[in-house]
Amino acid sequence: MRVEPYVLRVKPYALLLSALLLLLGLAPGAGAAENGEWAVYPAAARPGSRPYFFLTVDPGATVTDRVTVTNRTDGPLTFRLYGADAYNTDRDGGFAVRTRQERQTGAGAWITPEQTRITVPPRSAVTVPYTLTVPADADPGDHPGALVALDERIGPAAGSAVAVGVQRAVAARVYLRVTGPTVPALAVEDITLDQDRPLVPGTRESSALVSYTLHNRGNVTLSPQVALRAEGLFGRTLLARGLTGVPAELLPRQKIRLTARWTGSPQFDRGDVTLTATAKDVRETGTVSFLAVPWTALLTLLAAGAATVLGLRLRRRRTARRDPRTDPVGEAPVPASAH
Repeated sequence: MRVEPYVLRVKPYALLLSALLLLLGLAPGAGAAENGEWAVYPAAARPGSRPYFFLTVDPGATVTDRVTVTNRTDGPLTFRLYGADAYNTDRDGGFAVRTRQERQTGAGAWITPEQTRITVPPRSAVTVPYTLTVPADADPGDHPGALVALDERIGPAAGSAVAVGVQRAVAARVYLRVTGPTVPALAVEDITLDQDRPLVPGTRESSALVSYTLHNRGNVTLSPQVALRAEGLFGRTLLARGLTGVPAELLPRQKIRLTARWTGSPQFDRGDVTLTATAKDVRETGTVSFLAVPWTALLTLLAAGAATVLGLRLRRRRTARRDPRTDPVGEAPVPASAH
């Protein structure tokens, strides 16, 4: 089974004296999480045959397993082993795990490696047992995490103009399910539509940016698909297509902000944009209305029309004052009385 690409995202930690920024990165490999120098995967009879940990555990129970770290370089490597919670990144919804400095509240807090610091000789592997103890009051459902091997070395950052160091990590994913009721739930929230139209209709193609939040409100991991449909006046279909860029895995209680570009959106119309998100056993929709009106051109035309009407009225008044035939008839003078 091939491991999908993912990156371990972290918050920067600046050290005042050395101006050191710790950035931990994960790279994909074939059959195991690796970066070309070392790999991390569940222990198995055949390396890479078990790329992830899939565990189902009752609340209050403890399970044991083993993780293997392989050194593919010509020198020894020393790692820090720790358990980490997983989450979806804000940027693209990718699978990511917490850093060692961050507080772990799920699987990361329940994983305890037998050794937290190991040195792996060159061209060899070390297998470390670990225990995973689920609290008795743990919520049922999925609690994704990872076992992380953090390289102790701090290397230079490529292309950095300042004194920055980089620390790398590779992790094996842990898909943990705590037994109990599972509730899949999904929501499409906060849909907005930002339109980009030409000042003069027809002079160029218009577009719109549809933004929305995809929220996993349940306790199981979902693989959502999202479809966009736009309708204009009288129910005319303007657009109907599936969206790309949706994460393959939306973890429980995670929400991500996504966007979709609508090229060729109407320049004069009124209607609705509907997003439909589907996953196993769930289907939810969200709708936002839009009004596409070339306000600048319309206001310019109205202003020009008002100016024309005002000009005609002023012209008529001036003409009326100059034309004696249009002057009002005054009263005739009273003749003097004869004596």
